[in-house]
Amino acid sequence: MCAAERRWGRRQRILLLGVLLAAWEAAWGQLRYSVPEEKPKGSFVGDVAKDLGLQLQELSDRGVRILNKGRMQYFSLHGKTGHLVTAERIDREQLCRLVEKCVLRCEFIMEGQMQVYGIEVEITDINDNAPSFQQAEKDLRLSEMTALGARFPLAQAHDPDTGRNSLQSYELSGDEHFSLAVQVGPGGDQRPELVLAKALDREEAAFHELVLRASDGGDPARTGTARIRVTVLDANDNAPVFSQAEYTVRVPEDVPVGSVLVTVTATDADEGLNGQVKYSFHKISDRTSELFNLDSETGEITVQEDLDFEEFSSHELEVQAHDGGELYDTAKVAISVTDVNDNAPELTVSSAVSTISEDAQPGTVVALLHVQDGDSGANGDVRCSLEGDVPFRLEKNFEDYYRVVTARELDREQVSEYNVTVRAADGGSPALQSSAVLALRVLDVNDNAPVFLEERYSARVAENNAAGALVLTVRATDADWGQNARVRYRLAEGRVRGAPLSSYVSVQAETGALYALRSLDYEQLRELQLWVRAEDGGAPALSSNVSVRLQIVDENDNAPQQAQPNTDWRFSQTQRPGTSGSQNGEEAGAWPNNQFDTEMLQAMILASANEAADGNSTLGGGNGTMGLSARYGPQFTLQHVPDYRQNVYIPGSNATLTNAAGKRDAKNAAPAGGNKKKSGKKEKK
Repeated sequence: MCAAERRWGRRQRILLLGVLLAAWEAAWGQLRYSVPEEKPKGSFVGDVAKDLGLQLQELSDRGVRILNKGRMQYFSLHGKTGHLVTAERIDREQLCRLVEKCVLRCEFIMEGQMQVYGIEVEITDINDNAPSFQQAEKDLRLSEMTALGARFPLAQAHDPDTGRNSLQSYELSGDEHFSLAVQVGPGGDQRPELVLAKALDREEAAFHELVLRASDGGDPARTGTARIRVTVLDANDNAPVFSQAEYTVRVPEDVPVGSVLVTVTATDADEGLNGQVKYSFHKISDRTSELFNLDSETGEITVQEDLDFEEFSSHELEVQAHDGGELYDTAKVAISVTDVNDNAPELTVSSAVSTISEDAQPGTVVALLHVQDGDSGANGDVRCSLEGDVPFRLEKNFEDYYRVVTARELDREQVSEYNVTVRAADGGSPALQSSAVLALRVLDVNDNAPVFLEERYSARVAENNAAGALVLTVRATDADWGQNARVRYRLAEGRVRGAPLSSYVSVQAETGALYALRSLDYEQLRELQLWVRAEDGGAPALSSNVSVRLQIVDENDNAPQQAQPNTDWRFSQTQRPGTSGSQNGEEAGAWPNNQFDTEMLQAMILASANEAADGNSTLGGGNGTMGLSARYGPQFTLQHVPDYRQNVYIPGSNATLTNAAGKRDAKNAAPAGGNKKKSGKKEKK
């Protein structure tokens, strides 16, 4: 019972360790999975959403996708489950011919957050390949003088599977004269050899038929066979010998097709057919045999297809020199392919925005870029930069990813559009480079108030104007764009002579044209001061004000009123109540200056005249003053007042004060229209 609990405790700890390891890798932006090869399209690989702690709703909201490295799309993301699945059937042997551990890499990109996670998927092997021989049949010619125990190398079988599914054993059948020996090469590969176990006698048997069987370790095991035909010849006691056991060649990847890389040479001391040497590839992969050719007569190894350092940086092969009697020697040829700067950097815009607000903070991400170069060393060392003086900078993000971010504040009114050129250059000599252009439009923010073209406006308007007449036009401009730059005009609130300002003038909201809404009268209103506000269409709106001064220009539209034959009493419009000829310097402008003052003055003068008629008047022509009763108290300045019976003209009034005796005479003597104003003008009070 205790032992079982201890085993269960160990299992829990192992499981917990695995969970913690997966969480640690996800936190550092790296996920690892494995999937057997040859799985059908759509097979489950891993639960990316769960391993990254994402909800399924976030997958659609944040705009996620899988970016496979390389030309093929091997994996995709199932949007409803968040699972990483295969995008097609994967053949491990096709992808990783000479690699023990086959790993495919891709990136999980969250475009909404511009976040990248690396994913590694190991493609595990299944026993889907049987061992096979490059030559299904082999003819072997041996001298009958061949010594017992002599060994003859046989063609090796090839099984692209790995581990237990790869080649495990050889077996020979068919004849008692021969046995099988298997040698282990430096790399752990098994090399079958045919061993002469019993002396040959051509007269007894000129031919021997053998079968070599190769088996893998799969369950069930797969096998492949090769037939060996041994022809017994007369004695040939000298084998060819190569000039060196190993040939080493370094060649640039851009070497022309047809170039001779190396010439292998072997000699044979025998004469005749037994001394004639021919060359052949003994151990070579399928791809290497496509790239190189060996002349069987001369031993020249030439290039028959373009080399690519990025595909294979080295090649190892064995060549065999054999004479006419089937004696042979073997040599190794190592070909190293050196890199040439033949790949320009690949610059890809993984994600980008096309617009940005001018009030975006420094550091705002506008694009995510990926750069890669197929070359190696300095030729594959890529440097990225931005062209020109632009308010952006590059930031390294994840491995070969860069982000383009704002480096300082933007101002649409200075620059409204940017074409940001990102350039990637490698370290080759000469360097190769590529570029990408990011088109970015700056969106307007309402950060400019309207500005009037003039600091203040003024105009002169003749009185008696027609209602609706254009007075002047104010104009303001706004440096912003669109709705933020649309300017509308309106009057600031105010009152004129007790009435709203808007009853006197109006401003057209779109054009700024200022119109007079009524006919203006100089005798009532000499000047009009107002403010016009210009407001843009932003939210919130910005505005500015400008002062407008309208001066009313007098016209000769009032005839004098007088009674015959006496001269009118007239008050100067600059005179105020007080002693004769006095001026009040503290108050500027005409007096009386409104209807109330005018009517009050008229009433007091009439009352004074009546008192004078009754004998109570203190009117005196000598001192230039007319005294009123205690009821009216103040004194008024008069000009040229010879007699109280004279007519009194009150500015701003149609009334004429006369003495009692002269009322009838003035009325009858006045010429027609003599006391009337011009036709067409309203009578003033």
